[in-house]
Amino acid sequence: MSRKLWVFGYGSLVWRPAFEHAARRHASVRGFRRRYWQGSTDHRGVPGAPGRVVTLAREAEACCYGVAYEVPAAAREAVLARLDHREKGGYERVEVELHFAEDGPGERETGLLYLATPDNPNYLGPAPLERIAAQVLRSTGPSGDNVEYVLRLAAALREICPDLTPESEEALALAERVQALAGGRRS
Repeated sequence: MSRKLWVFGYGSLVWRPAFEHAARRHASVRGFRRRYWQGSTDHRGVPGAPGRVVTLAREAEACCYGVAYEVPAAAREAVLARLDHREKGGYERVEVELHFAEDGPGERETGLLYLATPDNPNYLGPAPLERIAAQVLRSTGPSGDNVEYVLRLAAALREICPDLTPESEEALALAERVQALAGGRRS
C-alpha cells in the first residue's frame, strides 16, 4: 500500500464517513459492481431481520463510483480500528487501485475498501428487486431504518455520477421502488 492511506467508500461511507480525513475525492474502482447483497444485522437491521446494504461483486468489465478519503498519517491506526469495528458484520479489507474522476484518467492511488464476500454469515446474495425493496421497507437497526440508507445512497450517486452508469442505475431503481412501495412518504 502506498504511504498515504486512502479509503474507498461505495455505501454509507459516501455520505457518512464518521472518521478523520484530510481529503475527499470522487473516485472509482474497476472490476467491481455495487450490489445490495449483504445483510446488515448491526446497523440497518437486527439478527433475524437483517436489512440490505451494499457490497461489491467482482465483474471484469464493471466500474463502481464512490468517494475516496485520504486519512492523515497520525490518524491511520485509529481510523482503521474504527472502520474495522463499523464493518465487522462480514466485511474484510481489500487493497484496490483507485481512479480519481476529477483529474482525468491518469491519476491513480492504491487504497483499501471493505468487501463482504459470499462466505460471510450475513451474505444474502442476489434477489429480485421487489423482494429486496420489501426487505428494505421492513428493516431497521441501531443506525436507523434501511429506507434511509437506500435513499441517501441514491442521492449521493446522483451527485457523484450524474451520467448514470449501469451499476448506479440499479441502486437508483431500488430507491425508486422503495419510494413507490412506501407511498412516497419519504424523499
